[in-house]
Amino acid sequence: DVIKFLKLFTELPLEEISELEKLTGADINKAKIVLADEATALLHGRESLPAIHETIQQMFSGKGKAGAGSTESLPRIFVKADEMDGDGVRFTDLFLKLGLAQSKKDARRLIQGGGARLEDIKIEDENGALTGVDFDGKTEVTLRAGKKRAGVVELQ
Repeated sequence: DVIKFLKLFTELPLEEISELEKLTGADINKAKIVLADEATALLHGRESLPAIHETIQQMFSGKGKAGAGSTESLPRIFVKADEMDGDGVRFTDLFLKLGLAQSKKDARRLIQGGGARLEDIKIEDENGALTGVDFDGKTEVTLRAGKKRAGVVELQ
């Protein structure tokens, strides 16, 4: 399907697509990266690619802990320090606001299924909340929904 989408959704020359078509096995991921880059360039412009590549490299290559790299291009919401006092803000609400879940029920399922993380720590309690203690002196934390989707909660 990658080759079909390259032909449909990119402006790459057919010769270049034919070269990518020859890839097999794990090398097909190179074609997927080309497809993602070309689609992103059409939608957001080529100038957005370096920041996206940096974020992907730091977040998903295993070269650091979750949230250790640049979070600039991730979805971001802001919370006030006084919201973090007491009970804090429920994780289900944060996942919904970040667009990492379609509904609170979806967010609860994500947590129950073990796919929700605060930094690199699994969120176990579907009724749990983010509090000031979770920031541990930092101004932002990263919430993850599965392996490839993440968002940032920043303290104001």
